[in-house]
Amino acid sequence: MTISRRSFMALMAAASAIPLHAAEMQEPLKTLGKRKGINIGNAIGGGYFRDPAYKALMARECNMLVAENEGKWGALQRVPGPPNFAPADEMYAWAKAQGMLVRGHNLVWQESKWMPKWVNEYDFGAQPAKAAEALLREHIIAVCDHFGDAIYSYDVVNEAVDPATGGMRSNVFTQRLGAVEQIDLCFRLAHERAPKAQLVYNDYMRGDEGSAKHRAGVLKLLHDLKSRGAPVHALGLQSHIGSWDDSNGATYQRDWRKFLDEVTGMGLDLLITEFDVNDRKLPADVKVRDAGVAALAKDYLDVTFSYPQCRDFLMWGMSDNASWLQGWDEAPRTDGQKQRPTPFDDQLRAKPLRDAIAGAINAAPNRT
Repeated sequence: MTISRRSFMALMAAASAIPLHAAEMQEPLKTLGKRKGINIGNAIGGGYFRDPAYKALMARECNMLVAENEGKWGALQRVPGPPNFAPADEMYAWAKAQGMLVRGHNLVWQESKWMPKWVNEYDFGAQPAKAAEALLREHIIAVCDHFGDAIYSYDVVNEAVDPATGGMRSNVFTQRLGAVEQIDLCFRLAHERAPKAQLVYNDYMRGDEGSAKHRAGVLKLLHDLKSRGAPVHALGLQSHIGSWDDSNGATYQRDWRKFLDEVTGMGLDLLITEFDVNDRKLPADVKVRDAGVAALAKDYLDVTFSYPQCRDFLMWGMSDNASWLQGWDEAPRTDGQKQRPTPFDDQLRAKPLRDAIAGAINAAPNRT
């Protein structure tokens, strides 16, 4: 995604003018969001949930939590038997004590490699379709019944569309139930057991030319689900944006708007569910790189926040050391430097990206 010159120059100026500790003197993001009707959240998990300073930063800035891994099937039920809800329960209890909403992520992660090993090896017996439905039903009911009304919004199905082809991913359930049929079933079960929750299909399509098949596949899936009457309420936009997006900025924004227009035209809401900015193609100079990251974010958020159907913004890590991108070997920086993809640095000091997020929230239209 090409950075607009206007955004880049504005953020370079802001980077020079604002001290790193400025966020402590500014209104929290959640306060800015409340004025506009936008919830502000973050994914937290693992050791960072044990870090008092990181948790304090999140409590100051956010009014929503999503567990990075603790709510996934593989974490809840690594082996057959009763699920282990204890880690998620502890996290959700802390969120409730802070007055935060909680998102559930996710009931089914569609790609086989992310499912529990025992599920992929499950013996579906002589009536495989019935056995597959029973296994899905058991899992979704167990999770939804356990958490009850504590979950405000669920990622019911995650990443079901193959980005390379736009077709549906295959797994042990689709092989026995059919792809759209399996996803439809998941949404119906979630709605049955969590009738108050927002039910979301979540995926990582982007606006660049390389994501055209992915966008088309997601739109087809959503149309298919809607035509079947599936209770899908919203599309989760993972929003792992970054400098791998080589298409022209104007083209990117045009195609992204066209995509969001079609999604909202189906009556669906939008959520930014996993925001960060991959800086792998930006210069090594920290000041220039941080300004570039902030400019990419501003261009993306200005478009996406312009849709009043987008009422939730969640970061996938608030500080650079907590970002999954530091360990993602598929798209590292070639100079060996650590990425700077989040609004706060390793010392939890605000960066230009934090200011860009605040500016995009302030510029967004009010939600009703």
